[in-house]
Amino acid sequence: MKDINILAIETSCDDTSASVLRNNIVYSNIIANQDVHRDYGGVVPELASRAHQQHIIPVVKKALDIAKINKKQLDAIAFTRGPGLLGSLLVGMSFAKSMAMSLKIPIIEVDHLIAHIFALFLDEPNKINVKPKFPFLVLIISGGHTKIAIIKDYLDIEYIGDTIDDAAGETFDKAAKILGLHYPGGPVIDKYAKPGNKTQFSFSKPNVPNYDYSFSGLKTSILYFVRDQLKLNPGFVKENLNDLCASIQKTITDILIHKLDKVVKDTKINQIGIVGGVSANSFLRKEMQKYSSENNVDVYFPDMKFTTDNAAMIGMVGYLKYQKKMFSDYDIAPYST
Repeated sequence: MKDINILAIETSCDDTSASVLRNNIVYSNIIANQDVHRDYGGVVPELASRAHQQHIIPVVKKALDIAKINKKQLDAIAFTRGPGLLGSLLVGMSFAKSMAMSLKIPIIEVDHLIAHIFALFLDEPNKINVKPKFPFLVLIISGGHTKIAIIKDYLDIEYIGDTIDDAAGETFDKAAKILGLHYPGGPVIDKYAKPGNKTQFSFSKPNVPNYDYSFSGLKTSILYFVRDQLKLNPGFVKENLNDLCASIQKTITDILIHKLDKVVKDTKINQIGIVGGVSANSFLRKEMQKYSSENNVDVYFPDMKFTTDNAAMIGMVGYLKYQKKMFSDYDIAPYST
């Protein structure tokens, strides 16, 4: 079968990314970050969309150059349609439509969350990764989403669990802000937690039915605990930062694994993929490997560079859709949720 060259574009939030894939093999994956949001403690939508406009042309050019593929060799352009920030999505979608129209090749819309799942199937020219077999469970954990799904086959997905309020990644960010740490909170808490005592402090854990999650109560528990301790000792956070980060990180991880374990026992599916930005957390990876060995369950993570928002995962779904001729019309619009 003919090799398929896909240019993929990802602009769902604050990272501008472009990638070139030949089939499922990643030949380039370029990401331009936006440090401007750090001062605001979160992503500012207007600033994000403006930055995407500045970055997208040089990022796409660099992706093509590194992959050593001429734009005329492309078979299709895949892009993130949603969910995400509408202004950011519009930049990537508009660019994809314009470029594809000029090249007379199809466009392929991709759901950002589905793309995170199929990051597990990406390979590189000199690196073939071990992949889960169907059916498998997947836990999607990011700044805006925490979901459990059964992956029955390529593009055949059944969502069975969701967060009823806040996402795990958002909880890391909020906890970091409470502790006076900068955004994004996940990597910072992971860093400070390493020398800390993870059992030093305890926080509330939700009791939510079925396979759903809840993190709003945990965020409130952290906020009130830190507030009360600071009244007694203004230096409490600084003196206990490592233990606080370790305890918060352990609580979030325990919540995630507890519900995932229920799904494993109920479905009898013994293969799990952990994807999304929070899947890069070192403690979560360690605990999931421990869970794997204790419960005879195979656990799969994407390569670290494919855990956060990136265009390679968009290209992977684009390749799968191209094989099924699932092309998009030019009148489609982005969606935020």
